[in-house]
Amino acid sequence: MLYNYHTHTWRCGHASGTEEEYVQRAIKCGIKHMGFSDYVPFVFPDGSQSGYRIPMEQAEEYISDLLKLKEKYRDTIDIKIGFEMEYYPLFFDDMLKKVIELGGEYLILGQHFIDNEYPDGKYAYKETDDIEYLKRYTGEVIQGIRSGVFTYVAHPDLINFVGDSFLYSQEIRKVCIEAKKENVPLEINFLGIRDNRKYPNEKFWRIAGEEGAPVTFGFDAHDAENAFDEESLLKAKELVKKYSLNYIGQPRLRNLNKTE
Repeated sequence: MLYNYHTHTWRCGHASGTEEEYVQRAIKCGIKHMGFSDYVPFVFPDGSQSGYRIPMEQAEEYISDLLKLKEKYRDTIDIKIGFEMEYYPLFFDDMLKKVIELGGEYLILGQHFIDNEYPDGKYAYKETDDIEYLKRYTGEVIQGIRSGVFTYVAHPDLINFVGDSFLYSQEIRKVCIEAKKENVPLEINFLGIRDNRKYPNEKFWRIAGEEGAPVTFGFDAHDAENAFDEESLLKAKELVKKYSLNYIGQPRLRNLNKTE
């Protein structure tokens, strides 16, 4: 595996190590194309900020520090500077504007909350059997796919739905069909594998295989050691084989700083 576009930094408050340590680990393990995609900074209308995002006061530093590494290692590894961002209908335009103002080169879609997160959005990983909750999650992911700005969907199977399996399959199939239609890959997330989370969800990936949705990999590194994760890579490859997934390898970045 020569690429990884899902990398976080200490600024999110739940990752560790320096950016350079991540880069050096990636180079050592043969990565040629690396992207940093920490959680996009954003201030809600009441002035509050999410506890898991880059604080707004550190946003420019995030960009400037990575630009230095991009230049320092330009002959060894291609570093891109991006963000992980949700599709919140109420705030999407403002969040995208901030990403572009900061100089972000690409986005990955990570739908951690539904209903705009603010003021009373619901955390997507919280266990639920509410079909309306599932429908809102899949609906917002589909809108994000259709927006045309996201390079791929990170952990698309994050939704922790424990209700009716038929209804789950029905809704997830819509996401997979849309991903194929818009040629937006779905990520097998290595953090989920490492931490033995509820995702990767094999019910999701069975449907992705049936629909032929494009699939890519992401380390979702929150420490330098996992800027390359061989054990999870092997398990992801097993998942590709098991469900005959349409693994495309390195995704094509949707560059935010030029018209395609």
